[in-house]
Amino acid sequence: MVKITAADVNTLRKTTGAGMMDCKNALVEAEGDFDKAIEILRKKGQKVAAKRADRDSSEGAAIAKVNADKTAGVIISLNCETDFVAKNETFVSLATELAELALQYDDKDAFLQANYNGITVQEKLTEQTGVIGEKIEIGGFRKLSAPFVGSYIHAGNKIATLVGLSAAVEGVEEAAKDVAMQAAAMNPVALDQSGVDQETIDKEIEIAKDQLRQEGKPEEMLDKIAQGKLKRFFKDNTLVNQDFIKDSKKSVAQYVKSVDSSLEVTGFERVALG
Repeated sequence: MVKITAADVNTLRKTTGAGMMDCKNALVEAEGDFDKAIEILRKKGQKVAAKRADRDSSEGAAIAKVNADKTAGVIISLNCETDFVAKNETFVSLATELAELALQYDDKDAFLQANYNGITVQEKLTEQTGVIGEKIEIGGFRKLSAPFVGSYIHAGNKIATLVGLSAAVEGVEEAAKDVAMQAAAMNPVALDQSGVDQETIDKEIEIAKDQLRQEGKPEEMLDKIAQGKLKRFFKDNTLVNQDFIKDSKKSVAQYVKSVDSSLEVTGFERVALG
């Protein structure tokens, strides 16, 4: 019988992240063959993943990363089943590593097939499902490019945002962070009025009309008053028109113009968990 040393077990544990006993058992089953032991642990992950495929994975960590020249950013969420796992330092560290890797890819499917230490990202997620015992998957995947991209991750990694600004002018870094915090806190439905889809507009008009009817307003006045309510909806729910959270006397658009008269918000992305 092959002797399995503590050093062998520890090496396998560091490579896979699996527990000590799982690593020892895999090495015993593999008769000391390191690669075979890794394969055994991966197969265990596949079995656990298959069993937990229909589980809800609404917890996790949302991580935003921006490239070195601040012209592109990505948000991913590494999803799991419980808040206990989501807060684990190793889990958050993996989410952060994966977000760095995701900067190189344009969409979620390409990212899942990307190389992560000799295996694909998808295989790593399956492996971690076996290690942790919970369904682990990539939930959100959002990318943004602009002349300047800023990011914000809310405490606890439950919300992450990216914001694009039109120029890399003086003061842009702080402005981008402020607007990214705004997007995290206020959850706008679109950048501006033109980004709100027609279905949402129709729904808001209908809600307004229903309220007005209940208040006894005459039918011929409903359209005009509903349009006024729609304008209020745009102000409250589109990023550039919202009151700036740090100074409610200004809109977000006015705030960025106070940094530089030519500065505009060009886009944003937001991923939230829970």
